This record gives sequence, C-alpha cells and structure tokens, in this order.
Amino acid sequence: MLEFDFPALLPSLAFFLLVYLSAYFVVFRRHRPEFRKEAASCFISLAHGTPVAAMAIFSLSSEPQFAKAALSLSTNPKNFPESFPFAGPNTPFQAAILDYSIAYFLVDILHYLIFFPSDVLFIGHHVATIFVLATCRYLTGYGAPGILSLLILAELTSACQNTWTLARLQRAHSKMAAKVYDSLTPAFYFVYTLVRGFMGPYFMYKMGVFYFTGGGDGVIPRWVSLSWVVVVVTAISVSALWISNLWVEFYLEKLAKVKEVKKDQ
Repeated sequence: MLEFDFPALLPSLAFFLLVYLSAYFVVFRRHRPEFRKEAASCFISLAHGTPVAAMAIFSLSSEPQFAKAALSLSTNPKNFPESFPFAGPNTPFQAAILDYSIAYFLVDILHYLIFFPSDVLFIGHHVATIFVLATCRYLTGYGAPGILSLLILAELTSACQNTWTLARLQRAHSKMAAKVYDSLTPAFYFVYTLVRGFMGPYFMYKMGVFYFTGGGDGVIPRWVSLSWVVVVVTAISVSALWISNLWVEFYLEKLAKVKEVKKDQ
C-alpha cells in the first residue's frame, strides 16, 4: 500500500537546502565561481554520505545476518549468510534514513539542473537512485535491509572522495590542495576499488540471485525488485569505469614524471 505521509522527507529537504545555500553563499563565497558550484555539491554530499552510512549501520546492527554479511565481505565472501533479509520489512528508522537520502539526491539534482544541465549521466544516476529509494520507502515498505546495505557500501568512501574532489579542483590554485590531492589519491583509489569493485558487486550478486529466484515475491513486486537490480548493476558498472579511467590517468601521470626526471638527469 502506498504511504502518503512524509515524516522525514520535508525536514531533510530543508536541511540539505540550508547546507547547500550556506556552502554556496557563506563557506565558499570568496572562491572561484566554478569551484563554488562543485564545492557546494561536495558539501551536501559530506552531510549525506558518512552520516547516512552510520545511521544505516546502526539501524541494521540488531540484525545478526548483517554482521555476518559484513564480516564475510571483508574476510571471506564464501561465508555470506544465505538467509540475509534482503526483502525484510522497513523499520520506521530505516524509512527515515531512506527519506534522508531521497532529500539529498533531490537537492543535488536541482543543483545539476541549474548549473550542469548537460550532465545527463549524473542526473540520470540520481533519478534512478531516487526511484530505488522511493519505491522501497513508499511503494513496497520492504527491502530496506538490502538497499541500506548497498547504501553503506556506496557511501563508505564519501568523506574521502569529497575531500579528494575538493583538493583536485583546487590543486592548480593552492599548494596545500595539491599536497592533499597527491597524498590522498592512491589511498582513495585503492579503497574505492576495493569497496566499489569487489565488495559492492559481490553483495549485489547475492541480492540479484535472491530477487531473480523469487525471494522477494509476496512483499515486493517482481518488476520493482528486478528494476532495483538493473539500476544498481548499472551504477556499479559506471563506478568501475570511472575508477578504471582514474587509475589509467594516475599511471600515465606517474610515468610522465619519471620520464621528466630521467630527461633532467
């Protein structure tokens, strides 16, 4: 049954709008216009990523299968619990977390529509993500344990990624930003590759098998659960392509520096 109440969505929207406007007009007001745009988006991402991951972990901490799944992903994937509640009922707290994330993506979409309307890939990613979160929250009322687990994996690197992005944007204008970027880049790439390239895809594989074999039938319409799988697999594929291109760029930069040093000798 559809739910028409928005207990956490509207306050969350107000919160992210306030954070965004504070970042754009106060925190980064003296910076370059292009940097202000990107930095304001990073600022609300910081207000979303780590907090939502922490809240999601807390909401799932009472679920014994979640702890087993987390341990298996970080040690031995073969021990992943077959009884993980991918299609479990949403608790009120988990529903509030979904609202919090929906609000973030709505505000960030608004940012991109205003400043970067041609970035169809990023806007499309946000629209698809909102579809997954909103159908889990308002259409089915089930599936939060699986969706929030994916959200945790997606946002674990958020703080590092946003710091790296800000440093990357400023590295040509600030020596400190350049140092932060150079020192953070290999660590960020490694952790991102581990989480988004291995842990996330394996969890998604388990979730895909669960839904393709009818594990969510009876509580989640098959078209909804399979659309979740398609959206998440697509997002993982885009992330894999993105980090692969960054690794290539990193290698070529290092190679160019080595050749430059040899040339000067």
